[in-house]
Amino acid sequence: MDEERTTSTGRSPARTAARARARTRSGPPTGPRSGAARSRANTDRGVVTSEYAVGLIAAVGFAGVLYKVVTSDRVSAALYGLVERALDAAP
Repeated sequence: MDEERTTSTGRSPARTAARARARTRSGPPTGPRSGAARSRANTDRGVVTSEYAVGLIAAVGFAGVLYKVVTSDRVSAALYGLVERALDAAP
């Protein structure tokens, strides 16, 4: 009887060696991220980062304007009056 030896994973040593050689083989990249797709993906990374930066700057600017409006005398008095009326109306 010719039984093929197997490793602890249940694969034959020849098959395991062939897979190891295939993993270390150098050659042109293949698959969905090769060539133009890979270079396009690399340039998109910077665009996404800059979009986050612009969004962050806009959010900080909006927060600054909102802070100035809310802390102004007129708006502060209106908010104080609103809270005062709400507390007086409580049963």
